[in-house]
This record gives sequence, C-alpha cells and structure tokens, in this order.
Amino acid sequence: MTDQVTEHEVGRSRPRKEDARLITGQTTWTDNITVNGLLHLAILRSPMAHARIDRVDVSPARERPGVVAAFSGSDLAEGLGSLPCAWPVTEDIVLPDHPPIAVDEVRHAGDPVAVVVARDRYAAADALEAVEVDYTPLPPVLDLEAALADDSPLVHADKGTNRCYDWRLATGEDYAAVRHRSDVVLRRRFHQQRLIPNAMEPRAVVVTPLAASGEYTVHSSTQIPHILRIMLSVVTGIPEHKLRVIAPDVGGGFGSKLQVYGEEALALAVARRLGRPVKWTESRSEGYLATHHGRGMIQDVEIAANRDGGINGLKVRLLADMGAYLMLVTPGIPILGAFMYPGIYKMDAYDFTCTGVFTTRTPTDAYRGAGRPEATYAIERIMDELAVELGLDPIELRRRNWIRHEEFPYTSVAGLTYDSGNYEAATDRALALFGYDELRAEQHKRNERADAVRLGIGVSTYTEMCGLAPSRVLRDLRYSAGGWEAASIRMLPTGKVEVVTGTSPHGQGHVTCWSQIAADVLGVPFDDVQVLHGDTGTAPQGMDTYGSRSLVVGGTAVHQAAQKVVEKARKVAAHLLEASEHDLEFTNGVFSVKGSPDARRSIQEVAFATFSSHDLPDGMEPTINAEHLVDPENFSYPHGTHLCAVEVDTETGRTSIRSYVCVDDVGRVINPMIVEGQVHGGLAQGIAQALYEEAVYDDDGNLLSGTMADYLVPSAADLPDFVTDRTVTPSTTNPLGSKGVGEAGTIASTPAVVNAVVDALRPLGVTEVAMPCTPQRVWEALQEAAT
Repeated sequence: MTDQVTEHEVGRSRPRKEDARLITGQTTWTDNITVNGLLHLAILRSPMAHARIDRVDVSPARERPGVVAAFSGSDLAEGLGSLPCAWPVTEDIVLPDHPPIAVDEVRHAGDPVAVVVARDRYAAADALEAVEVDYTPLPPVLDLEAALADDSPLVHADKGTNRCYDWRLATGEDYAAVRHRSDVVLRRRFHQQRLIPNAMEPRAVVVTPLAASGEYTVHSSTQIPHILRIMLSVVTGIPEHKLRVIAPDVGGGFGSKLQVYGEEALALAVARRLGRPVKWTESRSEGYLATHHGRGMIQDVEIAANRDGGINGLKVRLLADMGAYLMLVTPGIPILGAFMYPGIYKMDAYDFTCTGVFTTRTPTDAYRGAGRPEATYAIERIMDELAVELGLDPIELRRRNWIRHEEFPYTSVAGLTYDSGNYEAATDRALALFGYDELRAEQHKRNERADAVRLGIGVSTYTEMCGLAPSRVLRDLRYSAGGWEAASIRMLPTGKVEVVTGTSPHGQGHVTCWSQIAADVLGVPFDDVQVLHGDTGTAPQGMDTYGSRSLVVGGTAVHQAAQKVVEKARKVAAHLLEASEHDLEFTNGVFSVKGSPDARRSIQEVAFATFSSHDLPDGMEPTINAEHLVDPENFSYPHGTHLCAVEVDTETGRTSIRSYVCVDDVGRVINPMIVEGQVHGGLAQGIAQALYEEAVYDDDGNLLSGTMADYLVPSAADLPDFVTDRTVTPSTTNPLGSKGVGEAGTIASTPAVVNAVVDALRPLGVTEVAMPCTPQRVWEALQEAAT
C-alpha cells in the first residue's frame, strides 16, 4: 500500500510546479511552434484613424522575394463574417459590423487593410511596404461628449449615431428625494484614462490545416480556448467539431487575451485558402495599435450625505469609450462595474446610467479588474472629498458608513448579496501595520513647516464582485454565455491522478493549486497529480479564465469532481473489505472499517482494483473517474483596506511612494505564496494607472504612446516594497471558502495612490490631479492653484 499522506496541501506555500519549465526555457509559447511548410502572415494597418478606402493593390507585394500570397480585405471578405460581440447589454444597442479586415473604410489607426504571406516573417513584413493603398480622409471622432452632438461626424455612418447604448440601474429610494433631504451634496468628475495591456508574451496564432479531414488546429496565445473555438466557427463557417484550439504556455493576459481577434480569424482564413500552416505574431508596437485597450471613460459622480457623515445616496453618470467597434465583451465592461459603485457602504438610493460611445480609436474591452477598478476609484475618491467637506478623517467617515461584520449576508443598494466580510478587522490590521496616526502627525508638522516635499496619505477600502459565474445572472445582464465550469478527475491504474480543467491559465498557478486541491480530497501525494488544460481536444468542456473566476468556480469543480471519485471508490472499497459503505472512514487517502483499523484499502489500491475489474460490485462500471460541472449561486466578494503614503516634491512635481500597506481578505487561501504574487502584480498595475500609464492620441486620432519609449510601464525599480497581510472570512457560497484574488490589487490600489497625491497637495489648494499623476500634471496643478 502507498505510504499514507498526513500533511494537508491546502494552505501550504508550495513552489509552483509550472516554474521549472518556465525558468529553464522549456516552454511552448505560440511563437515557438513550427511545423513543416509553415508560412508567415504580416498585416498592413491603416496609418489613419478614419478614412475611406479607395483602392488596395496587393499585386506589387506578390512580386517580392519569398512572398507566397497577398490579399486585400475584399479578397478575403467571402467566408469571413463579423467578429462577435457576446454582450449586447440593451435590446436596442447599436451593433455595427466588425470585419476582421477592412474593406471599404478604416475606423481606427491600426485597422487591418491587407495581408501578406511569405516563407519567413521578415520577407512578409518587408513586402507590406509594396502594397498600394489610396485613402480619402474622414473626420476623426475622439471627444466623448462632442461625439454625442447632433452635428458630430459618425464612426459608423450607416448607424446614424455615435451613441452605442444607454443602460440604467436605479435602486432603493428615489434618488431625487434622497438628495433633497440631504445636508451635503458633492459632485465630482473623474477621468479614467485609456490603458494598454502589456503581457510579457505578445499575441500570436498558428493555424495548421489537416487537409484530408478538413480539420484545423489553432494554437493561440489566448485566455479563452473554448470560447475562441465557438466564435471562430461562427466567424469562418468552419464547423466547430472541425476546430481544435490549444492555448499552450501563455505569458500573461490581464484581459487582453480574453478576446476573439481579427488576426486569429485571418490566420484561419488564409490557412484554409492556401492549405498551408500559417503563423502570425504581433510586434510590440503593432500590439499597441491592435490589442484592445482598457478603461477609457468619464465619470460624473454625485454623493448625498448628512452633516454627521451618513451617506444617503449616490448618482453616477458614465460616458464609456467603446472605441471603433464592439469586441467580445466591450459594452459589458462598464456594466460589470455598475454594481460596485456603492462599494462597502450602506445607503438608501443609487442611480446609475452608462452611455457607450463610439470613437475612432482602438476598441476597449476587459483589462485587469474590468469595470470594478473604475467603480472603486470613483467611490473612494469621492469619499475622500466628502471627508474633507465634513471635516472628518477619511477612515472615520468610512467607519460610519460601511457594512459591519455582524450584518452579513448583506444585500447592497445595487442589489448584490455580499455573503461574508469583516471590513473592521482588515482596516484595523492595515492601520496598525501602516502606523497611520504617526504618519498623520508627521504630515501635520511638515505642512506647518511648509516643506517643499509634502507627505500625503491615501485610503482605499474596497470590495469587488468576482468569480464571474452565475449563469442566470449573466442571462439577466444579456451576456450570451453561461458562467459554469467543468473539471474531471482520472485515477490511473498506477494510482496517479490526472485533473482535467476547463480553466485556462496564463500565469496564475492553476497547475499547482489544482494539484493541492485534488491531493487533499483524494489523499494522494501532491507530486502524483498532473493537471491538463488549455486544449479543447483534451479538455472539451470549459468556460476559461477571466474575472477572478478560476479558483472559486474552476477550483470548486475540481474539488467536487474529486469528492465524486472518493464516493465511487468507497463503493469498491466496501466491496473489497466486505463492509457497508456507511461503516467506512476515509482519511488521508485510506478507506478503513470503523473499529477494525487493519481492514483498509488505499485509494490507489482501489484504482488498480477498478482497472483490473476482477472483483467489482455487481452492475458497477469499471471506473472511479468522475467529472463535475459547477454553476455557482453567487459571485464571491473579496475585500480589504489599502493605505499609501506618498511624498510629493512641490518644486518638480515628482511623486514617490514612501510606504504601501494592504490587508486583503480573499477567504480561505489555497497557496499563500501564489496569493502574494497575485497581490503584488495587481498592485503594480493599479499603481501604474495612478502614476505612469496612459494611451495618448493626437487630434487626428494617431496613437502617440505607441511604444514602450512613450507608454510608461513601471519596472520593479519604480515600485516600493509592499507590506501585505490578510484576514480570513471564508466565502459561504463555495465549498473551498475561497474568494478571487487575481484582480484585487489592481482594484484597490489606484484610488489609494491618487487619494494620497491629492491629500499631499490639498493644503496648497489642489483638489484634483488627473491620472496619471505625472510630475508635469502635478506641477501644473500646483501652478493653477497658486494663481
């Protein structure tokens, strides 16, 4: 019998199984894949934000050395449908066609207009300059408010409007009545700048046709192999069962690879046309134009409160930049955040409206946090403004309004039921680690001295909805797909275990955590578990990875499938031990008869006995393998308190983070080391929005921040040491007790940093600094306040 496992895996800081391959270069990135006869695809992109295409001549490119074929949009139009939008948020939403390659009109800089196929990538890229294109410029559409005016140029002339949709959520009491009875009403306007995702691995796709059967294997650097398979079938007309999609090693996504891109459809169409394998890999600057952007909205926020600080109501009006087209979930991203603007606070009325607006810029879509960082930023910024108006410490104002731990489960004014939480405990722990009172005292002294370098303290107390899952909720939001997840457990004859998961990792540590979950339930060694993922041939069912759903949905499916294996094995073990199932105990991988400890069988022995099938209960199939599909009843709601101290040089405008403390509550933790890594990565991206990153366009719609020389991605040297800690209030809606963690750091950190910057400058008359709070913007805000 295999040695008994006695130490629990869940809760251990296991080094990641994935890392050995990653750090030794034994990986399979999509761009590493090569097959016989491989051709390389290059894409000619529009240099103009908006123009009519008068002529495209690809024939000169076909004469270039190494070129096999070249196609214009009209050459490829037959057999290519519109790229899908899976989230039409209203019944009357404007849904323009989104061709994978432009035929008559380009609508953002970077829109594809022609493709060249060559024997190597350099020949293909060089031949692009031979393609001849004549354009007639059309007016760009860039300003969100001006785009809605009656005389605005139109992004899609056939639609007659730049308004994509209006979506409203009004809950609780009538906001106008609540506003009327309030002592204080504050309005603020916040801008969420566009952000450009920067995954370490660029996007890439390799399509291999199998001519004899009409099948195609698509390797793609994607977060969503299962969804991509369905959508590529819809776009190209290739039957779904003829498509196999594989997400090999994927080097980061942050939402940018939660997408069905035109390049994937183009590579498939060209491979079908030529009957040859085709590869496309983006350059970094190409990705800045063609990979969807994140955020991009104007937030008008109004809060109504009593003089004692009690919040009565909140009103939010959003203008959300859709960009030129609606991609997979573009319209739904602001709506996902709609339920989070009230945050952790109790109030009587909530009135939210979002207007989606088309512009001649790269489309927006999911970016780490997807709607929830924007909501958290708005409520946490205006809470600080309200604290100043009322003369209260920002922590005290929050204490007077948040949901207390004894009130859970609590249905927020936005209609969500928060299952568990303890905001008091997380905040108290954060304050102690931060030294809040001492820093406030130091700040007071420095302000009295009129120091050139001012100290600012920022607060962010947050919750978020994650574990994107409940299918009926998604139905009510008009999302096309469900939110379930699948897993199966295969017990091999030798007692080893294969876990097949429908989630598809891109750096989160699924292989390690799923191994820990399965090992604990089955009582087998951690190293005896293998996790298979990211291949629609190997894992045919799944809804993939996004929205911090993998653990709370996918991990729950693994846990439940493993429980089913144990129950199937119990029947076999009882038969072998000549005992009743009810008399068996299962501990650390061993079935034993109560009162007869020597009568025992390990689950590995049961697996082999099932494989041999020499002595099974009558009528039982010779397998203890099991699968489970889970559709959770609710989202999960992590929360926490983030505190940031910054020093701002009033002579240069430079901001430096002096200290950063966060205490997050993500429920029961499977692997603390992985949680730490997720929090650190999230903090880096949230701080980047606050201080560094912004997609900037000129008046003609050209992207000015089109390379890493212009778009400031912070390095480790630009970030502080983080002090992180956790409190634990288990989720009550999944058996693991876990909550999501992948996006929490990004959601909470941005307002903490900006609140700190404004707090430092407020004694000098500054009440707002637009993100990113660059030295120039800080300096300009100081000059304006001084005049």
